[in-house]
Amino acid sequence: MKLLILSDSHGDVDAMIQAVKKTSPKMVVHLGDCWRDVEPVMEQFPELPFFRVAGNCDSQRNTLEQIVTLEGHRVLLCHGHTYGVKQGMWRAEEVARREKLDAFLFGHTHRPLVAKKGKTLFFNPGSCGLGNPCTYGVLNAEKGKLTARVYTLKELDLSAYTGARVGVSRISGI
Repeated sequence: MKLLILSDSHGDVDAMIQAVKKTSPKMVVHLGDCWRDVEPVMEQFPELPFFRVAGNCDSQRNTLEQIVTLEGHRVLLCHGHTYGVKQGMWRAEEVARREKLDAFLFGHTHRPLVAKKGKTLFFNPGSCGLGNPCTYGVLNAEKGKLTARVYTLKELDLSAYTGARVGVSRISGI
């Protein structure tokens, strides 16, 4: 099963729609920060199932995390802020061991990550809204095997900013 993994859209609905069209997934997952951005995407692709969790920029009334079973794999969906992923992965690794997770999917850092520790795949698709470059992920879940890959959708033009370097955001507090 091919899943499109999105995170940190921050208002860029068009990027998410482009990612759906490019990947033709069987399911879409949004890992938070601008939870509501997914609604127009859901309307445009009503045949697709969607999972979404809230991020630190979303209402905390929404679901912060969810464990789902995909082709027999236990997968945690979260934004990552509640596990302090910007400071390190030790809390994420701890919950992965405790919950016997096959995959820990998260966002929040705006930086893509595909890493395996023990039996757990740690996967962050980066940001499809404020990332430079704008990225999304594809997770393939098959019986006995999980694979993940990050794709670039578009580069942001930062040349208008004096002294800006690629990969450096001028937006603070994110």
